[in-house]
Amino acid sequence: MVRKTKSKSSAQPGAPSIVVGWREWVCLPDLGAVRVKAKIDTGARTSAIHAWKIQPFQKDGDNWVRFELHPNQDDNKTRIPCEARVVDSRLIKSSNGQEQRRYVVRTAMQLGPHVWPIELTLTRRDEMGFRMLVGRTALKPGALVNPSKSFLCPTVA
Repeated sequence: MVRKTKSKSSAQPGAPSIVVGWREWVCLPDLGAVRVKAKIDTGARTSAIHAWKIQPFQKDGDNWVRFELHPNQDDNKTRIPCEARVVDSRLIKSSNGQEQRRYVVRTAMQLGPHVWPIELTLTRRDEMGFRMLVGRTALKPGALVNPSKSFLCPTVA
């Protein structure tokens, strides 16, 4: 179990709660993903993760989805089977203008010592440079992104 912590900078009025680079290692503990290299993209509203074998099902009267995560770039052999409750289904417009309906799940994300809940869409990101995209709504309030730096947060797990 990861405990929520405050960084020293968050104690100062007006200081960012967390400073991140344009790419970071994140952890999705609720989904069993120990480390995923993610692109921090403030131009994207919604976060997305590379998921395979996406299968909706019913559990206790709620909509759920089964899927596999392939957390490592260029490695389709490492597979993490997951199940999560569906919180929404959204029409997402990609950077190339194509629209796709995606399942949305809520899960915890760890970035350095910080852990907070995010919404994550499930999609195939085979051709993308990163298995995960962290959109602006998933960033902690007061987060600052330094686009000229990478991996500013301590590596997780």
